[in-house]
Amino acid sequence: MWNDERLERVISTLLRTGVLLSAAVVFLGGACFLTRRGNDPVDYHTFHSVQPSFRSVSGIVHAVGPSDCRAIIQLGLLILIATPVARVAFSLAGFAFERDRVYAGLTAAVLAILIYSLIGH
Repeated sequence: MWNDERLERVISTLLRTGVLLSAAVVFLGGACFLTRRGNDPVDYHTFHSVQPSFRSVSGIVHAVGPSDCRAIIQLGLLILIATPVARVAFSLAGFAFERDRVYAGLTAAVLAILIYSLIGH
């Protein structure tokens, strides 16, 4: 049976898991990057923008592989950004299951705004 306490426990587990997973992926990507590129000379006089493939979710997902350490780091950051969005989506499902129309409507509006801000240009 779903109640507010159980919903809160599941959401806290979701947030904790998302942050820990994100940290692990960023750590692995960082270790990979330092192993492969740690001794490269650093040039602070020229700004190097992010690769175009890293400017979209699909670009990051397609670039991830054992040979692209930066894509692994970007994936970890993407997981970190997706964690609170997943929390809002799960809250919406919980409120809908509890048939709490007011909170479900407000949460749906927040989720729509989040999704629009992430993918809408």
